[in-house]
Amino acid sequence: MILNIINGNVLDPAAGEIIGERSIVVENDVIVDVLEGQPSVKPDLEIDAHGRYVLPGFIDAHVHLSMTTMNFGRALRLSEVEWSLAMAGLAEATIQRGFTTVRDTGGAIGGLVRAVQSGLCRGPRIVRSGRVLSQTGGHGDTRPQDVPLPGCGCELVSSRFSHIADGPDAVRKAARHELREGSDFLKIMTSGGVASPSDPFDSIQYTAEEVKAITIEAEHRHTYVTAHAYSPEAIYLAVDHGVRCIEHGNLLDETTAKHLVSLGVTMVPTLSTYRAMGELGAKFGMSERNLEKNRGVFEAGQRSIDIARREGVELGFGTDLLGEAQVRQNQEFSIRADLESAADVLHSMYVVNPRLCGLEGKIGLIQPGAYADLLISEVNPIEDLSRLSEPEPNLSVIISAGKVVKEILG
Repeated sequence: MILNIINGNVLDPAAGEIIGERSIVVENDVIVDVLEGQPSVKPDLEIDAHGRYVLPGFIDAHVHLSMTTMNFGRALRLSEVEWSLAMAGLAEATIQRGFTTVRDTGGAIGGLVRAVQSGLCRGPRIVRSGRVLSQTGGHGDTRPQDVPLPGCGCELVSSRFSHIADGPDAVRKAARHELREGSDFLKIMTSGGVASPSDPFDSIQYTAEEVKAITIEAEHRHTYVTAHAYSPEAIYLAVDHGVRCIEHGNLLDETTAKHLVSLGVTMVPTLSTYRAMGELGAKFGMSERNLEKNRGVFEAGQRSIDIARREGVELGFGTDLLGEAQVRQNQEFSIRADLESAADVLHSMYVVNPRLCGLEGKIGLIQPGAYADLLISEVNPIEDLSRLSEPEPNLSVIISAGKVVKEILG
C-alpha cells in the first residue's frame, strides 16, 4: 500500500517551525520519502493537503486506559468482559482525537496491547508500565477500608491497576513479574495522590531501600523507573535512588528543580486531569475525600511548570485523565499554551515523549524511516496551539501506522 500526501505545510517539531510545502510518501506503515514538489511514485491513495498543516501523530506520555470510570467503587465491580470492552472503547476514542502513541502509566493492559496489534480493536501504539508498584496504604492501594492483615511481609496483593508490595524482597519480585509480563518500563508511587482512598496527599511512600531494589531491576533489563511524586521530599526519595522520570511534580520548588536538572531527570506534568476531576468528579461518582484532595492541585501544577521552565527541567506532555474525563485529552494543549510557548509544548510532546517511549526516530517526526503516524490540521500549531484542544473541527485527517483512521477533507 502506497499513500502520498501532497502540498501540505509540514511541521518540524525539533526546529519548532513549519518548514514549507512538502510531499510525503508512505509505504505500508513507514514514511519512505519527504520531498519538495510532486512524488514520482504512483500511489494507491493520494491526499491533497493544500493550505493545511501536516503534523506527526500526537503523543500522550501519561494515560490510564485501564481506568475506565471515575467511579472507583463501580470500577471494582466491573466484570472482565465489561472492563475489556470499556478499555477498547477508550483506545478507539484516543486515536480519533489524533493520539497515535500513548505511554500507559498504570494498569494490566497486556491484552489490550495485543488486541490493538492484532487488529481486534483499533487504538494507538501503546508503551506501558504495566501494574504500578505501591506500598500498603499507598497511592496504588485502591482496596476498600477493611482488608485482612497479610500473613507475612512478603505477600503481594495484585489488582488490575497495581501490585501492593512492601519491603525490598517483595518489590523486587513485583518488578520482575511486570518486566516478565512485557512492561516497557516500571512505575512506582513515592507520594500520596488525589484519586487514592487511604493516603494523605502529602505522604511520602516507600523507603530508599525499596526504591533502589526496583530501579536496579529496571537497569538490569535496560529500561527505567518513573515515579508518581508531588512533593520535593517524594521527588528526592525517587531520583536519588535511580528513578529517571517524575510524573506530575505539582509541588516542585526551585531547589528540587535544580536537582532534577543536575541528574538529567525528566518531569511529565498532567494538568488537565485536575481541572477535569474538579469539574466532573462529583457527577461521575468520585468521593468527596478525593475531591477535597484535588482542590488547589491544578493551580500548584501551573506554578510548577513555570519553575521547571525557568530552571531548565526537561518536560514531557501528559494528561492522566480517568474514565469519562478522557474526552478532554486535547485540552492539555490549551492549558499548556497559556503557560509556555507553542514551540516548547510541541517539543515536550514530539521530542521528549519519544525518548520516554523508547521510540526516538520512529515517532514525533516526519522523515524517512519514521512510522507513518500523521495528522492533517486546519490549524498552524505554532501560531494557534490552543485550537488543537478541539480535534473534531481542526483535524481533517488522522493516519495511524499508514492507515487512514479519519478523513473529512472537502
